Amino acid sequence: MRVVVQRVKNATVKVDGNVVGAVDGPALVALVGITHEDGNAEVNKLAEKTVNQRIFDGEKSATDIGAPVLAISQFTLYADMKKGRRPSWSKAAPGEISEPLYEQYVAKLRELGVSVETGVFGADMQVSLTNDGPVTLILDSKDLL
Repeated sequence: MRVVVQRVKNATVKVDGNVVGAVDGPALVALVGITHEDGNAEVNKLAEKTVNQRIFDGEKSATDIGAPVLAISQFTLYADMKKGRRPSWSKAAPGEISEPLYEQYVAKLRELGVSVETGVFGADMQVSLTNDGPVTLILDSKDLL
């Protein structure tokens, strides 16, 4: 599992021109990619890492300051670019595997006490954000478990 975490001042996600999720900062955007081997341990660990990193002013975390999270599914985090000019998506888990794990990640974030907005799983989404810092972190379960 991979999560790209960005500290933001604000962010919105639209589907078909309609805002389906938005956060005002200080906040986080979490782009979430799932691979075939992921399960409960990866989801729980990365959700905890997402909201407990001390990346806000005063070395505070999202849970410390009640910062909301905009969580967006993004299978492209598992693009394989080794050959040619066309990415392979074979390392990304298919929707029937990844969607329940993405939903579990969102539920775990909420369980950890933060407000969560989401995109629409599998939709063509337009994400707009103002990165704060900029601060962008890459969390990868293979490095954390």
